[in-house]
Amino acid sequence: MTYHGKTDRTRSAYERVLRDFETFLADERGVDTPGAAEHRDCMAWIHRLRGSVAESTVATYAAYLHRFYAYMVQVGTFESNPMTLVAEEMDERINTDPTRREITVPEMRQFLAGIDHPLDRALLVTMLKTGIRVGELCNLDLRDLSLPITRETLDIPIRPQLDGRGDALFVAADHAVGDVSEGERRTAANKRKRATVIPVDEELRTALVRWLAIRPDPRSDADPLFLSTADNWGKRVTPHVVHHTVESHARERGWHRDGGGAEENVTPHYFRHFFTTHLRDRTGDRGIVKYLRGDVASDIIDTYTHDWGDRVRHTYEENIYRLT
Repeated sequence: MTYHGKTDRTRSAYERVLRDFETFLADERGVDTPGAAEHRDCMAWIHRLRGSVAESTVATYAAYLHRFYAYMVQVGTFESNPMTLVAEEMDERINTDPTRREITVPEMRQFLAGIDHPLDRALLVTMLKTGIRVGELCNLDLRDLSLPITRETLDIPIRPQLDGRGDALFVAADHAVGDVSEGERRTAANKRKRATVIPVDEELRTALVRWLAIRPDPRSDADPLFLSTADNWGKRVTPHVVHHTVESHARERGWHRDGGGAEENVTPHYFRHFFTTHLRDRTGDRGIVKYLRGDVASDIIDTYTHDWGDRVRHTYEENIYRLT
């Protein structure tokens, strides 16, 4: 910071904030060094700040920490920046409808054409075809997916909510961080107002079947749908893994840069924006799009739940864009 011409006052402010974070990690999170912190630790620190300082000050302190981690990653001291996900969540909370980069369906096809890894492709196609949130994606279990391969070949006990729905995906609304479900403590949350059944078209089915063909044995009795094929082999993927996957591929495409905001960078949340924009434009039916996103209240959602087999699946299959 000295080499960049920062004043003594600015350097002191950075040190005060970073020392506070370091103390918080040791005293309240049991984390020895900032290099070992995860995004949950950073979010907990942000949560502690709220109520003690102004919201603008919270944003400033978060920016200090974000820049610190970005620098440490850039010089090769740390492997990843746990504040990336936190900063994005904060941006989305402050600006719920930012002006985002506009990507056409043909451009998204070209983007996906260069992604061959079955897990990466399955994660991205699932988000693009369903508008699902990152936490909801990570919380999916194998029993939430109804396909011939899960119903018949693998003989999985499929959720009863999927009975008679054909190829479909069930997205629960009852997961919160720390909840224990199917014997596993969840590290991500679902933010739906009510559980949703989303159709699975041929394109998404192909991506998921390809993934299931190489999917590792799970290390959890919950039998997660998406499992790590890297360091945490066989463990449920985390929001951090999904963000890193999207960021890596988007960066290669020129759709992501360090310091870029929600208006510029393509992130997992961007895929939800892409799904909403293109499907709404094709259907002209905001109600069905809101149903699929899990954004509508019970009085509206009951209409689509009752008429699911006819209206929802038909409208979805008639209008969902092709990505291959």
